[in-house]
Amino acid sequence: MGQLIPGYADFDPWLWSLIALAVLACVALAVNWLLKRVLLRAAEPYLDTRSNTADKAAAWLATIIPLLIVSRGIRMVPHLLEEVVTVTTNVMQALMILSVAMAVRWGLNYANELYERRLEARSVPIKGYVQVLKIIVFCAAAILMIAVLIEQSPLLLLSGLGAMAAVLLLVFKDTILSLVASIQLTSNDMLRVGDWIEMPSMGADGDVVDIALHTIKVQNFDKTITTIPTHNLISDAFRNWRGMSESGGRRIKRALMLDQNSVRFLTEDEVASMKRFRLLDGYIARKQEEIAAWNAHELSSDSDAINARRITNIGTFRAYVIAYLKSHPKIASDGFTLLVRQLEPGPQGLPLEIYCFTDTVKWGEYEAIQADIFDHMLAILPEFGLRIFQEPSGLDLTGLSGAR
Repeated sequence: MGQLIPGYADFDPWLWSLIALAVLACVALAVNWLLKRVLLRAAEPYLDTRSNTADKAAAWLATIIPLLIVSRGIRMVPHLLEEVVTVTTNVMQALMILSVAMAVRWGLNYANELYERRLEARSVPIKGYVQVLKIIVFCAAAILMIAVLIEQSPLLLLSGLGAMAAVLLLVFKDTILSLVASIQLTSNDMLRVGDWIEMPSMGADGDVVDIALHTIKVQNFDKTITTIPTHNLISDAFRNWRGMSESGGRRIKRALMLDQNSVRFLTEDEVASMKRFRLLDGYIARKQEEIAAWNAHELSSDSDAINARRITNIGTFRAYVIAYLKSHPKIASDGFTLLVRQLEPGPQGLPLEIYCFTDTVKWGEYEAIQADIFDHMLAILPEFGLRIFQEPSGLDLTGLSGAR
């Protein structure tokens, strides 16, 4: 035949090589299609239907077989240069290593998803550790792939890494810091997904939605997302409101600024008038008895009345506020502090601070309860002859000029 067709003898080896390569490619593609489009789809009902990560891990594992066919079959192709066979074999082996690494990566993702379905996942997340394992897997895969491509032992490459230790520490500085921070956060139970944290230095005030190796994602109450480097939560201060949420009560700590010029003693008629308040029945009777006993013991009949003890309007109002809070259905009492106290007077008036806890931690309900309490206090205050301190406004100055 070589004599009948001129040049056939020279062309024949390349023709056979092309035919063999085409057959090898078709076999590899057919096996890949059979594995991924037939076998994996047939196995889908037996896999986890709530996640597709297991499917992806299986798909990457299935990729190894077509690559193995090409790696072994390339040696059967006739008339190929030895260099071509070697390079193709090495590349296929490197791709097999990459396929294994990708399968492990998706397998770790699936393991993390399974763990997140457990109840303890919110308090002890493992996402950071999974990311560390991924880094180790891909670093090992990169070393093995380079070793396969250059046909050298991986130990030779590892021995050269000792000289690069300083460079690696510099490159992976944030990763190392984040890993240590993640371990501290998890072991000390400092942070969980769902916690409300406040970190003014990073502009974060909201719920933790994700805890990863390098970053913590916080969804602020305005629905924006703040990303915080994990190691910053160890080096900087932040406030975690989890204790408040778990206690079932949220603190009210706000002061009424009273005009000090309105503080005075109550007259006998005013004391009698205060008995109209049902919440003050016990206080008025007890206070009158206590003052009467003290005056009888300490004062003689000819003593000046200025030396006698008397009931004040601010003391009576403070007793009223305490009684009002104790009777309020939305104020927690068991195990929670309840105080009404005077703070240090200043140029802005005399602060009368209310310190108590609501029986709910829901933000909207908490604000409604707090507003209801102070609405009542501001409205009832004039009944005790007291005034709220207020900086002079335009209306106040107008009233003064009109009075003149």
